Amino acid sequence: MAKKQPKNAISDQTKTEALKVARGTQKPGQTKEQTKLIAQGIEKGIAEYKKREKQKARERDKQRKQELKAKEKTDIQPTSEKKANNSGLLPWILLGLSWVGFIVFELLKA
Repeated sequence: MAKKQPKNAISDQTKTEALKVARGTQKPGQTKEQTKLIAQGIEKGIAEYKKREKQKARERDKQRKQELKAKEKTDIQPTSEKKANNSGLLPWILLGLSWVGFIVFELLKA
């Protein structure tokens, strides 16, 4: 069974990358302990960067979802209003046509 890492644990890949960077910037006469400390600092920096990026991604996702909900609400409202307007206008048109037809019929009859 695999061990669970703590929530804020730094991955092995991040550790190896940090160690490579620390060794790449190593000065002459620098001890292994100093290099290890630099690598740990780099690890923390990478972990903090990833944490911030995840937070930004969550915020962008929340914003996008809110915009989609707002857009859906605005799309739904006008269509229901159009249906109400068209259904309210149709009876008046039919009433007017029936009156015109009645007047024409009476004029032709006389």
